[in-house]
Amino acid sequence: MRIARRTVALVIGLGLFSTAVTRAIAIDNVVLRWNEATLDAIRNMKSGPPIAARAFAITHTAMFDAWAAYDPVAKGTRLGSSLRRPEVERTAANKEKAISFAGYRVLVDLFPTQTALFGALMSSLGYDPSDISADTSSPSGIGNVCAQALLNYRHTDGSNQLGDLHPGAYSDYTGYVPVNTVDTLNDPNKWQPLLVNGVPQTWLLPQWGLVEPFALTSGSQLREFILAYGPAQYPHGSYRKQAIEVLHLSARLNDTAKVIAEYWADGPGSATPPGHWNIFAQEVSRRDGHAIDDDVKMFFILANALMDSAIAVWDCKRAADSIRPVSAIHFLFGGKPIRAWAGPGLGTQLIDGGEFKSYIATPPFASYISGHSTFSAAAAEILKRFTGSEAFVASYSVLPGSSTIEPGVTPAQSVTLSWATFTEAADQAGTSRRYGGIHFEADDIVGRQTGRRVADAVWDKAMRYMNGTQPQRNSVDDGRP
Repeated sequence: MRIARRTVALVIGLGLFSTAVTRAIAIDNVVLRWNEATLDAIRNMKSGPPIAARAFAITHTAMFDAWAAYDPVAKGTRLGSSLRRPEVERTAANKEKAISFAGYRVLVDLFPTQTALFGALMSSLGYDPSDISADTSSPSGIGNVCAQALLNYRHTDGSNQLGDLHPGAYSDYTGYVPVNTVDTLNDPNKWQPLLVNGVPQTWLLPQWGLVEPFALTSGSQLREFILAYGPAQYPHGSYRKQAIEVLHLSARLNDTAKVIAEYWADGPGSATPPGHWNIFAQEVSRRDGHAIDDDVKMFFILANALMDSAIAVWDCKRAADSIRPVSAIHFLFGGKPIRAWAGPGLGTQLIDGGEFKSYIATPPFASYISGHSTFSAAAAEILKRFTGSEAFVASYSVLPGSSTIEPGVTPAQSVTLSWATFTEAADQAGTSRRYGGIHFEADDIVGRQTGRRVADAVWDKAMRYMNGTQPQRNSVDDGRP
């Protein structure tokens, strides 16, 4: 799909390591406004990457389904072409209203404590959020019906959103227990929880590989491909080699590498990696002058690529259950001198291998493969295909001493990150996790390959919905794709 493009440099962010954006356009279309509301809710709730990716996918799929009722050929994902409205009703106003009701309904379901945020947006758009009409001859009815059909499906998708598979929303129902403990490494190939502020880590969403994807046949579809390349196993030489590569990067950390690691960190309370690429997509929309139809389609494809990426990554993380660099380095080099970053403001020193620290906080789940690498490669591929070009031309500048890890120290001088292409940005996102000391090289490289495979599958299925060739489902209530 090729959209008419304007070549405009994007300047991403002014404060350190945020993804706030300097905007050239005063008023965004409703798709962008609902995307931003989703980002706000994710930040407020401190959602993890898989939950964030699913929220984007549900929001933008509901909006696509409502929009499809006003398109001459597109089919909705749950109700097909059954809601198609006559040509005379296919106005921008009707699309905006249907899209907004669909977005509002699913977001209130996903983030009930953020209802006031979403209600305020509805009111600012001139819509009544209390309108629960199911009359599909009206835009509000179209939006409400599409949202409910999608929610009925997604409530039983394996995420445990409602806590009906195990008490607690999104809680684990698989009974995962780590092989290793904080104090004892029983198996040097397996994930070890770390002690963080006196509390042992618990695996984030170990059930997520069982969530039903949009385009992949299951979370395990790509597992054989992914596990063919890793993870490295002790006592094979590749296990030690990958740890040494992490140490080399740690010892050579300069200001640019630190800025890259922090910029892409996207930890708790941030937009998350999926949100980071939604922010990039917002800027692509503004750069290229997208109409509502363009953004409905672009975010529909992008969001589902990010959701399927999360599912494929978490399936593999659970299957491999692989050790993080910090634990592997402690195991291999404890009691031995190593050169590495010694801590905030301390630079590179000779330290005991058992005291190694990652520059970025190590997340609470297995290492292989990298979510950042997979999310970013998938998103870059989708944006490249949608715009018809690799050209991104974006930059991000950091003021001296504005690091959150080494405040007042890093960087010594201003640093500007820039990306000429989507792929260049995605590759840097993957590399950032190695600079941060929390991923091995194979985690990154195989993650990139996986992301592109996910993008292929999602693109093909999304195109079938857009051009109306996706086979009609037999029942609107069977809960299947």
